[in-house]
Amino acid sequence: MSTVIYSAPIYGPVHSRRLGISLGINLLPPDGKSCTFDCIYCECGFNKDRHPTLPRHTRQEVALALEKQLQKMQKDGEYPDVLTFAGNGEPTSHPDFAGIIDDTIRLRDLYCPNAKISVLSNSTFIHRQEVHDALMKVDNNILKLDTVSPDYIRKVDRPVSPHYDVQRIIEDLKTFQGHVIIQTMFMKGKMGESDVDNTHDAYVLPWLEALKDIKPMEVMIYTIDRETPDHDLLKASHAELDHIKAEVEAIGIPCTASY
Repeated sequence: MSTVIYSAPIYGPVHSRRLGISLGINLLPPDGKSCTFDCIYCECGFNKDRHPTLPRHTRQEVALALEKQLQKMQKDGEYPDVLTFAGNGEPTSHPDFAGIIDDTIRLRDLYCPNAKISVLSNSTFIHRQEVHDALMKVDNNILKLDTVSPDYIRKVDRPVSPHYDVQRIIEDLKTFQGHVIIQTMFMKGKMGESDVDNTHDAYVLPWLEALKDIKPMEVMIYTIDRETPDHDLLKASHAELDHIKAEVEAIGIPCTASY
């Protein structure tokens, strides 16, 4: 069972396959996972095994911790490439998310003006105007769309809400008018007796059609890199990711692949 839980509001810096030297920002409780998805590949484990008992970090706690770390890094002569909102679940669920983004922009401009601000989100709160507006302010608005198949989403991403509607998510993604990076996990293997391979055309071709509608500035595809709570999952191969990457680029959208 995976056990990666971030106890502090600021963690790292770590080296990200996709983003470079990344200083992580965790807005969720320090002792558990709080997410609107329960992905079978999540490094934080399954929701049922990671129920938090403590509250979320407050806006003030996050700002103070971030400033302290940026001051230390500046003194040491090291600067992050990116400030990344991720951590123990869905960052946009924080009630002060918009204000925290404003604080982060201010501190970034003060201590590391060349760093980009990234948000890794599963897209479940982008219908909220204050979340949408905040994401429009960040450099890398990285939003998840693993597939357009409702059955696959229920099996693999496992949204907590029974009202999750991927077509509604796609419509909401279109409202960013290109200021969005789509992030998609490709993998193989099984969950119980169910095949979870989403690398073949039955999943990739409808996903490409959705990308044409969303018109993102970039697509990031990746595969399993860390321990997963379901141990029967397998990485997509280099060749499979390269093929999907080429198909994305063929429709005119820049694409990166992380193996």
